[in-house]
Amino acid sequence: MSNTAHNEYQRRINEKLARELGPALCGLLEDPAVIEIMLNPNGELWVERLGQPMQLSGHMATSTAESLMNTIAATLKEELTARNPILECELPLDGSRFEALIPPIVEGPTFTIRKKAIMVFTLENYVAEGTMTAAQRATIEAAVRNRKNVLIVGGTGSGKTTLTNAVINYIVNVCPDDRLVILEDTRELQCTAKNAVLMRSVDQADMTRLLKATMRLRPDRILVGEVRDGAAHALLKAWNTGHPGGVATLHANSAAAGLIRMEQLVAEATHAPMQSLIAEAVDLIVSIEKHAGSRRIKEVLQVKGHDGKGYATQSTGETDV
Repeated sequence: MSNTAHNEYQRRINEKLARELGPALCGLLEDPAVIEIMLNPNGELWVERLGQPMQLSGHMATSTAESLMNTIAATLKEELTARNPILECELPLDGSRFEALIPPIVEGPTFTIRKKAIMVFTLENYVAEGTMTAAQRATIEAAVRNRKNVLIVGGTGSGKTTLTNAVINYIVNVCPDDRLVILEDTRELQCTAKNAVLMRSVDQADMTRLLKATMRLRPDRILVGEVRDGAAHALLKAWNTGHPGGVATLHANSAAAGLIRMEQLVAEATHAPMQSLIAEAVDLIVSIEKHAGSRRIKEVLQVKGHDGKGYATQSTGETDV
């Protein structure tokens, strides 16, 4: 297909998707404050905006949702049927993460659109909003300046990506000459660095393989959108071999649980004791959580080492709310 034919095909697909999304949903996709759009099985549309709790925003008919999902699946040459009721992909319009489900695993068409962040919520914003304390901000900023490795942990929807974008923003401001290599499964992190390489894992090249390739890309800092499975071992080795100052996110409900979760992931790659390696590679853990309809930094934990019995840590404490 020629470039002209491809561009015309893409234009028609985008127009069809825009019609099926409708003006209201397209408006939400264009709203820089919107970070997530969710359709529930009952047809309710919920929206989450930066720094705000989720709000009911409208409704979508079942037939409209089904048509939209089928168009997206067909565009990507995927199949969405009762035998294959889950579609995980990027929205062709703008690359947002798109997760769709249909019966029988749900009662009605369901999807979540996780938009690429357009606005960056800075560390200053976090303090101004009461999401983190000035002391916590100072600890995070000092870690960045001193090229410490930062692990950001929290549950699903806790705001790990938004916080990571704030940390990246600070990295770019204070270390503008650093070469950043960013690895993700789905492109969500925002980076304005003048010297950066963004990589995305695919079936043919998983995160572990990307991390190994990263070592030859001359990175100053290695950042990972989300650490999963045995790739954690490759990340720790990369951080420990002349590439300090990285950032990664991890699913865990507390800073201490982040260390345990890291041990579990590393164990998928090796059975050798890894506590000392983890303590050497991870310098700071920032725990973020949902709290009373909003988010807060629960704890900022400095990792000092491992004495053979447990991790030596120092905490800046919890955010006052």
